[in-house]
Formats: sequence, structure tokens, C-alpha cells
Amino acid sequence: MINRRTFSKALGLGTGAAAVSLSGRGTDALASSASRGRPGDGSQVPTVPAIAPGTHTSFAKMKQVRAGVLNVGYAEAGPAHGPVVVLLHGWPYDIHSYVDVAPLLAGLGYRVVVPYLRGHGSTNFLSDRTPRTAEQSAIALDVIALMDALRIDKAVLAGFDWGSRTADIIAALWPERVKSLVSTSGYLITNRAAQAAPSAPAVEHTWWYQWYFATPRGKATMEAEDSRLALCRYVWTLVSPNWNFSDDTYNRTAEAFKNPDYAAIVLFNYRWRIGLVDTDDRYARHEKLLAGQPSIHVPTVTLDAALDPFTPPGDGSGYRDHFTGPYAHRTIADIGHNLPQEAPTDFAQAVVDADHL
Repeated sequence: MINRRTFSKALGLGTGAAAVSLSGRGTDALASSASRGRPGDGSQVPTVPAIAPGTHTSFAKMKQVRAGVLNVGYAEAGPAHGPVVVLLHGWPYDIHSYVDVAPLLAGLGYRVVVPYLRGHGSTNFLSDRTPRTAEQSAIALDVIALMDALRIDKAVLAGFDWGSRTADIIAALWPERVKSLVSTSGYLITNRAAQAAPSAPAVEHTWWYQWYFATPRGKATMEAEDSRLALCRYVWTLVSPNWNFSDDTYNRTAEAFKNPDYAAIVLFNYRWRIGLVDTDDRYARHEKLLAGQPSIHVPTVTLDAALDPFTPPGDGSGYRDHFTGPYAHRTIADIGHNLPQEAPTDFAQAVVDADHL
């Protein structure tokens, strides 16, 4: 999930503010024409065909590749030599958040790569001796290693939740690898010093699972498969109140939570954010850079999901100053935290629009 600093700006707004938000399509200067230019060639912006969420249930191609410290599982769609889009999922989700987005982009000529993050699905560590840490920079370096392994020099990066944070970090520290960016919930690079300060009670209440994971009881829940799956499903209902997902939809994603390293990765990530575990030495240099909250200069579209309890709907002004390049923002009405799966057409359109900024 996103960090508390972002949500604290929402206190007092709540989801009731969604009434003033607009649908993402056509709400800003990037409203698309009906023409279909080639991806990223500077021509008129293609319009993504509208589809109903849940149209697709699986990916046509699943692959594995050794990358850095991992053997990464990933879905791939579209032409092998098309411009690349890397789609990054969050917690508690997996690659199926993009099961409708990927074919939409592939149909427009993009090569779409959707990896399981460390500890998820078929992504496994190559060595039993590698520490199962999950600092924000560790996950970003995993994606850089994947791009290297696939010989991807530069890509459009798009994500939500952990995926937004990861994409933001790569855009900030390795901008030469990022053609453009779609960041749901805006600027999510974690500032651990800021996280140490108490927030208002309503904010702390919303982050109940973070505090739960800090306890032996929460650790035991995550380490037992049945209780872990029940907890993750419950989080879905809280953060996406309008999403009437089926058992089959949840169960397809929940398979990714059976990875043997899942509990260790999730627990480390949330405990690390609030200072309960230390940064691994191999990532300390990158975390020092990220503590300075670096600006992002690549072309960026930010998205806010109006019913996401962690993010205030509106114009993105709370994080606007972090983005110094070409920029657009939109709020997606009636949609919760899992924006790409709940509103795949809007998300795919944001990717195309970012590529044409």
C-alpha cells in the first residue's frame, strides 16, 4: 500500500470527496483522438478500446528469466520488437491486476512485460543464502535487473501501490531507463524519517495491517497460508469498496501468495518502512539517495482512484512539485485501490498518453 505521508493529506476528506472527481478519460489536456498513431512516435494519441473489467482471466504467454538475485516469472504480450511497457503490481495483488490492461496495450503495438515482484508467484530467489529483504530500492533494482536480462534499454513504467513506488524510484535514480511514467497515487517514494512521526488517529486506523504485521500475532497470520489468504482477501474489500470481484478472480491472484518467500517479503517491507528492521548494507547507498526525496524529471501521468481510502481525490497538488517534467494528472471516479484491474481502459489510456507526452 501507499505511505502514510500521502494519506495524511486526505484526513477529513474521506471517500465522500469522490463526488467531485471525474472519470479519467477526457478530463485533461491528453484527451485522446480516435486516430491511431504508432506508439510513442509523436503522432496523434491512440484511443484505447473500451472493455469491461474481467474480460480476460489469464495471460497468453508466461516466461521465466534469471535476473539479478532472482528467477523472475513474468507475463508478456504484444510484438517482440514493439516499444516496451513494464507494468508493476502492488500488495496484496499480483500480475492479474493487469490481465485486461496488457492485451489492450499489446493491441496497440506495445511489448508488454508484467513481472511478479520478489516473493510473489513464480519469482524465486536463486540462492537460499540471499537475505529475504524488501527495501524499496531492492525491488527497484530487481526491475532494473529484469530489464537488463531482457535487453530492454528503456521502457514506459506504470504501476500502483508497491508498483508505483518502484516505478517512481527507477524514474528518480535511473531516468535514462524510463521513457515515461504512470504513477497511481502520485509520488510514493518512502521517507522513513517522516514515517516515524505519529499520524492522526484516522490515518493510523487505516493502516491497521501495518501495525498488525509488526506483532508476533500478525507474523503468525502471514506465515500460515489459510489465514494469510483470508487477510489479503479482506484487504481487497476494504480498499476497493465498489469492486464486486468474484471468488475466482481473487483465487487466481491468491495463488501468487503461496510463494514460499511471500510472508518474509511482505513482513520485511512493512516493518522496514516503520523502522523496525534495518536496511541491508547492499541497498544502503540507494536508500540514502531516496531519503532525500529526489525529483522525477521524466514525462509522467499521475492517477488517483477516487474511492481509494489512502489517497485524496483531486488535482494531485500534494505531490505535484516532485514531478518536474511534462506532466498530467487525472482522478478516476468510482474506482478503488486496484485501479488497473477495476478500470483497465482508463489505466491503459494513461499509459498511452504518458508515452505521447
